[in-house]
Amino acid sequence: MSATPAPPPLSSEEEAVMRALGRLMLVLPRLLDADLEREQRMSLSEYQVLRHLSESRHGIMRMSELAAACDMSLSGMTRLAGKLESQGHLQRIRCESDGRGSNAVLTDAGLNRLREAWPDHLASVRRHIFDHLGDLDLPTVARALTAMTGHDDCPSAPAGCDG
Repeated sequence: MSATPAPPPLSSEEEAVMRALGRLMLVLPRLLDADLEREQRMSLSEYQVLRHLSESRHGIMRMSELAAACDMSLSGMTRLAGKLESQGHLQRIRCESDGRGSNAVLTDAGLNRLREAWPDHLASVRRHIFDHLGDLDLPTVARALTAMTGHDDCPSAPAGCDG
């Protein structure tokens, strides 16, 4: 049995990128969350739930799909959906095609709340991300980051928001 040759060590530039990306993955969500909490009294997780629902067909997603989209456990999503439901931002209904599952449905109040929070979140995103990218080729950056995740995401603004 032949051993696979070891990959070459990282160059100093590659090492710097790897370390910066590692730090970014930890720090950026905290920064965006802190800004939303301060400006809107809304967590980044709450924002993401409302955003994903707004981008879904008819504002409806299976709870399990919503949990996966938000990178949360189903139990964590259930707790968060309960909070958002108590605020009137979403409703949970039985899945018509599968009585065992449930769907999250974005309410008009939830869409309005997302639209209210969106400008502050956009300002935070610009401040923490785009203000630091200068004249980098954004389509190339987006393709590289997307390739790293193994997904083909196409983020967009919430329904009814410009930008």
